[in-house]
Amino acid sequence: MRPPHIVLIGAGSALFGPETLRDILVCEALRGSRVTLVDVHEEHLARIHAFGQALNRAAGAGCELQATTDRCQALPGADFVIVSVAVERERLWKLDWEVPLRHGIRHVLGENGGPGGLSHALRNIPLMLDICRDIEALAPNAWLLNYTNPLSRLCLAVARHTRVKCVGLCHQIGEGYRVVSTILGVPTTELRIRAAGLNHFTWITDLRFADGRDAYPAFRERLAASDPAFMPLSRRLHDVYGLYPAVGDRHAGEYIGDAWREVGLAGYEFGMYENWVAGVWESIDAVLAGDEGEVGTWLSEVSGERGVPIIAALWTGANQYEEAVNVVNNGAIANLPPGAIVEVPVVVGGGDIRPLCVGALPTGIAALCARQVAIQELTVEAAVTGSRRAALQALCLDPVVPDTPTAQAVLDELLAVHAPYLPQWF
Repeated sequence: MRPPHIVLIGAGSALFGPETLRDILVCEALRGSRVTLVDVHEEHLARIHAFGQALNRAAGAGCELQATTDRCQALPGADFVIVSVAVERERLWKLDWEVPLRHGIRHVLGENGGPGGLSHALRNIPLMLDICRDIEALAPNAWLLNYTNPLSRLCLAVARHTRVKCVGLCHQIGEGYRVVSTILGVPTTELRIRAAGLNHFTWITDLRFADGRDAYPAFRERLAASDPAFMPLSRRLHDVYGLYPAVGDRHAGEYIGDAWREVGLAGYEFGMYENWVAGVWESIDAVLAGDEGEVGTWLSEVSGERGVPIIAALWTGANQYEEAVNVVNNGAIANLPPGAIVEVPVVVGGGDIRPLCVGALPTGIAALCARQVAIQELTVEAAVTGSRRAALQALCLDPVVPDTPTAQAVLDELLAVHAPYLPQWF
């Protein structure tokens, strides 16, 4: 069997490129792969390419590494395309956070839900659809694995408006494991979580110890006795709706109107993120300088992201269970619309990805999710057509937006400040 051709779009990102590339290079099933790195930032792309070459030599992975700023040069013959891109992510995200606050909207993160989630999607959906049109033309059989947020909305746009085979991937279930482990006082390796819902809004429908025993009764007992200041929003949602969220307070809070009461209004720690990125670049530069210890550290770890293991299973035909993949519902969650993008367990096998049927969510939780599905549908319509009516409806339906006049004012300002990035509107 020939090795696969894998394209990484957004490879110049310190958040995505080096770890994804390293995961490929240490994966035994993907030895000898052709890997093409794509990014519009030439300097970052060149550094990641050189970094990859150093790890490739050290690991003896035998991969063919290429780099280009033109994705159309990279895509012909691709078997897999992993995408993690955003339009000026941090700078514009800050505006998505600040503008609604000026209008009195108390939101907790401003990335995937609320006015910030709408604005984020309006910028990134056209970019993702442009990428998909190139995939349709140049690599029509390729799988697209999307990491870009707002993940559900982008995957829905791909499903609605392209023929590309697409799944969305997110590591947030790991936060569910961390929280449950903390409350129960057992290692994450001793737990098994089944979660279902929407990306960043999944709910633990089944919780077991590694030996198969039902862990939910013990979890609920320990939760009731635990520090009420630990994940207070998740505690409240559990007490009201009967299941515990699998994503942590801040992400769940993007879809809850009064989440600010527990989560606060501090927003995303942009300074912490900038420091973390600087540290990654320092580590990359150490590898480029020949620091064998740093090389060894990179090659001894994996990121924990599931994109590369899924690619390996698709390519080799192995059967593999994956806990959290974003796919078109088609009945996986019985009481959500069939065309919605849901996050559920899947089986990767036979060159395909098949969602598992998890049944119906509790009525209240399904209602919370159904509202977000409707918002996502309107957001995709707005992003594709430039419909101000659809965008306004998405905001008026959003639980963090208090009234129609506020929705209108916020939409006007967000469209004005982001006008250079919204060609479908102006």
